[in-house]
Amino acid sequence: MFGFKKERYLNQVLKKARRSASFPEMNLHKCVLAAVVSGLLTVWGCEKPGTPAPAPPPPQTNAPSSFTPSHAQPKLPAMKLWLGSQEVVAELALSLPQIMTGMMFRKEMAENEGMLFVFGRAHRAAFYMRNTLIPLSGAYIDSQGTILEIHDMKPLDETPIEARTDNIQYVLEMKQGWFERNKVSTNSVIRTEFGSMPDTFFKKR
Repeated sequence: MFGFKKERYLNQVLKKARRSASFPEMNLHKCVLAAVVSGLLTVWGCEKPGTPAPAPPPPQTNAPSSFTPSHAQPKLPAMKLWLGSQEVVAELALSLPQIMTGMMFRKEMAENEGMLFVFGRAHRAAFYMRNTLIPLSGAYIDSQGTILEIHDMKPLDETPIEARTDNIQYVLEMKQGWFERNKVSTNSVIRTEFGSMPDTFFKKR
């Protein structure tokens, strides 16, 4: 019974997260499919552009690719994450507009709060800091929830920070220096309050 209630609560959290998108009809898988079709598989964080697909890339013609955030998005539904013994509360960026807006225009961020970007498949992520005022650190995470890379990101710096691997399925943004302050390093495995990352976001229900 407890497991059933927990599963139902997880479904409610994910459903609420997807409904909060500007384009509510785009669920996680459709969002990524649209990105693939338009050559945008390496999607965005605090509006971060992706690295183009191998040449010749398909034309960027889908509507979300022209989406230009002009203000901070409301707080997104959140989920507890555990990084070793450290607990954080991360907003969930699941849809393309949520991912493209990210932390843009936000002026404050609590120490143990962050934003988790969830992609439909692993890819070579590339994040930048357009219109992002808060210094951030971003953990690039593989499909199993293991941190592969950690990068510091400067406010308003539009230089893309590209992953060294094409195996990135999640990116977790925290206040700059959070990972170092809390002794969370590469090879750390992130879990959610519902279990592993793949079970939480991609288990068939």
